[in-house]
Amino acid sequence: MKTYIALFRGINVGGNNLLPMKELVVRLDNLGLQNVRTYIQSGNVVFQSWEMDAVRLSEQISAAIQTDFGFKPYVLLLELQDLERVVASNPFPQAVAEPATLHAFFLSSAPGAPNLKALESLKSENEQFELRGDVFYLFAPDGIGRSKLVANVERLLGVPATGRNWRTVEKILVMAREVN
Repeated sequence: MKTYIALFRGINVGGNNLLPMKELVVRLDNLGLQNVRTYIQSGNVVFQSWEMDAVRLSEQISAAIQTDFGFKPYVLLLELQDLERVVASNPFPQAVAEPATLHAFFLSSAPGAPNLKALESLKSENEQFELRGDVFYLFAPDGIGRSKLVANVERLLGVPATGRNWRTVEKILVMAREVN
């Protein structure tokens, strides 16, 4: 049995794509997933499954949510070792003490032709970023609410992405290790 981390993109944001976590847990249980646990309302789920094909499982989860809730979210599945790699590869260790300032954008794949020059031109004076394979790290000590870089990161990288602050990344990692 594999332990998976599901990162849902764009749910429960601004009153759109509402997906109550209790209902999501029931739906995932009905798909045969085990030890389902959620963290906060923004779509972070840890579970176990006998399914070894993460792409097929992601599609099954998205389709089930579309059937039950009327929208089809993007669901990125990671394995425990993937998340451990993300944490170990953090290029901004100084930001860990202030986890709200550090963000990891999980990408569907490593970008083939990311426009890093354009991202560089959009970043604020205090923002720093680094692309490492299929993860885009952002250190934003002034926050991301008004960040022009954040508003364009997915478009300029050219692949679907879903971001989490470091506090959430660390909490999900603890949950996944507990379930494993």
